[in-house]
Amino acid sequence: MSDSGTSSPRPTVIVIGASAAGLLAAAALTEYADITIVERDSLPNGPQLRRGVPQARHAHLVWSGGVRAFDELLPGIVDGIVDSGGRLVDIMADMVSRAPNEVWFRRFTTGRHQILVCSRSLLDSELRTRVLADRRITLRENTTVLDLEGTASRVTGVRVKTGDEEHTLAADLVVDSSGRGSRAPQWLQALGLPMVTEREVNAGVAYASRLYRAPGTTAGTKFPLINVQANPAKAPGQGGVIVPIENDQWIVTLSGTRGGEPTGDPEQFVDFALNLGDPIIGELLKTAEAISGVATTRSTANHRRYYEKMNRWPDGLTVIGDAIASYNPVYGHGLTVAAQCALAIREVLRTTTLNAPGTAQRLQKAASRPVAAAWDLAVGQDALYPGASGTPPTAVEKLLSRYVDRCVETGASNPRALNALLDVMSLSKPATRLFSPDMLVAMLLGPKKPQLPTAPLRDDEWAAATA
Repeated sequence: MSDSGTSSPRPTVIVIGASAAGLLAAAALTEYADITIVERDSLPNGPQLRRGVPQARHAHLVWSGGVRAFDELLPGIVDGIVDSGGRLVDIMADMVSRAPNEVWFRRFTTGRHQILVCSRSLLDSELRTRVLADRRITLRENTTVLDLEGTASRVTGVRVKTGDEEHTLAADLVVDSSGRGSRAPQWLQALGLPMVTEREVNAGVAYASRLYRAPGTTAGTKFPLINVQANPAKAPGQGGVIVPIENDQWIVTLSGTRGGEPTGDPEQFVDFALNLGDPIIGELLKTAEAISGVATTRSTANHRRYYEKMNRWPDGLTVIGDAIASYNPVYGHGLTVAAQCALAIREVLRTTTLNAPGTAQRLQKAASRPVAAAWDLAVGQDALYPGASGTPPTAVEKLLSRYVDRCVETGASNPRALNALLDVMSLSKPATRLFSPDMLVAMLLGPKKPQLPTAPLRDDEWAAATA
């Protein structure tokens, strides 16, 4: 309370973009401020596609590190998504997965990790419904952020355009969650700050996705997620995934690097799947009924902006999620990182005043930590493809890549080593977990069981899919 006996006004925050990252950030900040989300699109009612999420037609997942972050930010949200048709998939019990080094994982039932799968439209709809119900959050649709207001030392708000009108919105903190297309580098330069250091690793991956009706008698069952990952050692790398989602549908996403890209031609979709190095996805689609056209994209480069390393950073601004770094979608880390960024922001604000000098830089460094973990995992694979980066992989990067291959090979046949591997892949623990006794002892002792010669899809699962 102030000396006058009246309550001090709550700080104000502007969140740029009603993306998953923006909604999760808003949820994290409501305890400390009143939030205005500025969104350039008109948001749909319910689980529908929208222009601002161009990747929505492709397969998405939330790793276990993200599942926990979702529920910490919005208790019960994961159960709500599952109740609406989403699914928690046990790794590896409910998966048939081939690693990049072409080793098939055994379907161990003693794992502790799960991934959340559903259509992106359903996930975003559930997030919107939950987050926008909070009275501390205001949504401004059909409004475009043109620039930041303020100086090189403090951002004080944003200049926006709604229809033909331009005006300024003031705020104690601006959170940029505008994704891959973020204009934060240009905005910072306009304030007089230096260019941010950036790096791109582009394996030239193209994606093609199509919806199918769950074939045979698989509807309503826990049919496993099927994942054939591309092998960077055999360019062009080609892979694919079948993800059973809500409404008894399968979303199938195929991928290929330069020289081996899938096309948008529906007639070639199954043929491409049959020639991935293992034909399991194509075989499962032979008798399945397609219920959509083929959606394609080439916007898959890994792109990183090192805001946390800038010597000068203005108070009043934080950049999060894909606006810091975007990844090749095949690794499925974008949503998990978005949730962990929001969680990191909330943790900082539990001990620091939102509008105090230096808080924004602390928030930026905290938000960059989960980004860095996902970046290292993605780039460790993609940098090996020809032409992916202006600089070839260093000797250290090549050595680490070979070590990760050994970890994958070990985890494929050893459940304790697999849990160590998944701790890292799920962004639950740092990469140092790969050097723990669980992994190193398993490497030294060798595999408990021989490598699988074929995909571990059970006979009854084959029969159900082809009935």
